[in-house]
Amino acid sequence: MRFEFATAARVIFGAGTLKEAGALAAGFGQRALLVTGASLPSAGPLLAGLADHHVGCVSFAVSGEPDTQAVRLGSELARREGCDVVVGFGGGSAVDAGKAIAALLANGGEPLDYLEVIGRGKSLARPSVPFIAIPTTAGTGAEVTRNAVLAAPEQHVKVSLRSPFLLPRVALVDPELTYSLPPAITASTGLDALTQLIEPFVSARANPLTGALCREGMARVARSLRRAFAAGDDPAAREDMSLASLFGGLALANAGLGAAHGIASVVGGMYPAPHGAVCARLLPYVMETNLLALQRARPDSPALQRYDEVAQVLTGNPAAAAAAGVEWVQDLCRELRVPPLGAYGLTRQDLPLVVEKSLVASSTQANPIKLTPDEIASILSRAIGSQAIEE
Repeated sequence: MRFEFATAARVIFGAGTLKEAGALAAGFGQRALLVTGASLPSAGPLLAGLADHHVGCVSFAVSGEPDTQAVRLGSELARREGCDVVVGFGGGSAVDAGKAIAALLANGGEPLDYLEVIGRGKSLARPSVPFIAIPTTAGTGAEVTRNAVLAAPEQHVKVSLRSPFLLPRVALVDPELTYSLPPAITASTGLDALTQLIEPFVSARANPLTGALCREGMARVARSLRRAFAAGDDPAAREDMSLASLFGGLALANAGLGAAHGIASVVGGMYPAPHGAVCARLLPYVMETNLLALQRARPDSPALQRYDEVAQVLTGNPAAAAAAGVEWVQDLCRELRVPPLGAYGLTRQDLPLVVEKSLVASSTQANPIKLTPDEIASILSRAIGSQAIEE
């Protein structure tokens, strides 16, 4: 057995820990680029903390999911303003944009120099300028991953800038920042967290350390996502979901993902669809397809036993088999009103192109078994369907 595990240099978790951000930033530099989502209202305490510790600040808002142009503009702004530390405050989009900007600020060039699949794939030569990740949603786990997912509009795809240098110096996870999330975002991000716990758990690169994180994370989602969706100010539910998101990020960064994320990266690059909702829509069909493919071609695969364990953790039934896990995920998606992919504009005419791109997506490579084009097309065809989740 051989595996590696890498994460942020420091992880700080707990309600109210946002108040530590100013002192942390002051330990890295004197002028910060604050990368946020589309609006800044919730950043007031953070801005006050930076000011209290004499850290100058220039803000850069990322509207929607980050793309190559936004990262280029953000790095140019940071360079002009003399920023020596970057703070990402927001959902996965703000955190990923911040990671990419911090990398370009230290290494120069443009995103396409370093992007995989569509870019030149150059390695980052120097560590990023110090980066602090402060998530305000519970789903992506981007605060502890070594990649930044960026949209490339001209190529109609989302791909990663990937390097150990992208790992944040500090991941500061304060569940209180998620209390005000509306139900739809709670559902989308929470289902993303679940997908990022199930896929690494059964992936071709799974290991005992990531397995332990995934088991704990899945249990927390199973008991708390519905509660967080129904009562956003439930402190225990929000803490569970923030931990589940963190554990999912730790797991995926070290064990990879699978076909649900591989397909979702393609769909998200072609249509303005929420990443978590797309992953959730695909997840039960990917699970079902993987199970059938493994049973047929690799009946001795450890992933089959792990799918049984997924079902046992999610349902709370120690005798549950894998099919019960698929059914549990379908029921959850129905309760959280996950729409079909057709709601975002995806049609069956798009399937050949989506299948082609999904087969080479980086996340797909860690799927527990290599799926055929027909299998991926079948997953997509069912996910496009008109019902929220087939009854």
